[in-house]
Amino acid sequence: MDPYSVLGVDRSADSNTVRKAYRKLAKKYHPDVNKDPKAEAKFKEVSAAYEVLDDPERRKLYEEFGEASLGHGFDANQARRFRAGGSPLGGGPAGGVDMEDLLGSLFGSGFGGFDRSAPPRRGADQQAEIQVDFLSTVNGADQELRLRRADGTAEALKIHIPAGAKDGGRLRLRGHGLPPRGGGPAGDLHVTLRVAPHPILKRIDDDLEMEVPITVEEAMYGGSITVPTPTGDVKVTVPPGVASGLRLRLRGRGIQKSTPSDLFLVLRPTMPKSDDAEIRQAVQRLTAAYSSDVRAGLRL
Repeated sequence: MDPYSVLGVDRSADSNTVRKAYRKLAKKYHPDVNKDPKAEAKFKEVSAAYEVLDDPERRKLYEEFGEASLGHGFDANQARRFRAGGSPLGGGPAGGVDMEDLLGSLFGSGFGGFDRSAPPRRGADQQAEIQVDFLSTVNGADQELRLRRADGTAEALKIHIPAGAKDGGRLRLRGHGLPPRGGGPAGDLHVTLRVAPHPILKRIDDDLEMEVPITVEEAMYGGSITVPTPTGDVKVTVPPGVASGLRLRLRGRGIQKSTPSDLFLVLRPTMPKSDDAEIRQAVQRLTAAYSSDVRAGLRL
């Protein structure tokens, strides 16, 4: 098997190109999508090729020794000694070496056998994405991810979304990747988080921000208002004489990490919508109360 040909990439392809090619082919030949009887075999071949090219050490060995390096228990040092003209077993020239001994020394105990003492190869890592609610990244939450396997089975995984997780952040689940050919520990599953925006909350670094409408009366004379926060409703005192954009800090009401961050309230005085004559007159009296031109200092 030539993993480059299987994935359809050049030998100079970087890891990102290899990963994209694998995802495209895996999606095309996945048994859940492709009902062709040969699709499953092709899917396994694509996964095996990706295992080689996604592992820098295995890819380097393949570049040096070709398909021989794909054998279970392959010993690169012995192969180099044999190629240099010495016995793979460490003694004298290679001439007269029995073929079964040669193959056994390179690939395990005996022709076609396995070296039971060698640690098994680890399987390739697998990628997945999951949609996460904004508040889950604020308070932390458990979420289920259903993962489809090559054999058509599904695995339900419970993933903990830690407080403070960001859009594009990655979680690593050990042992939930692809199993290697010939047995051994599975690789890891890397889950990319896609966080949906919130209608009124916005993240600023590790703090949160929320715009809060207030009435003209509250802006002028102050008052007590109730606002929602990720940890419950809170009563807030609005100071008199509020200008639009004034920020009030609620300590510890932001992202609930080990040390909770803050929530900032941005106060926005809101004008009433009315054509009532009395309200218009009241607004005119209010305008007359200004002691100077509010735009007097507006100069370029």
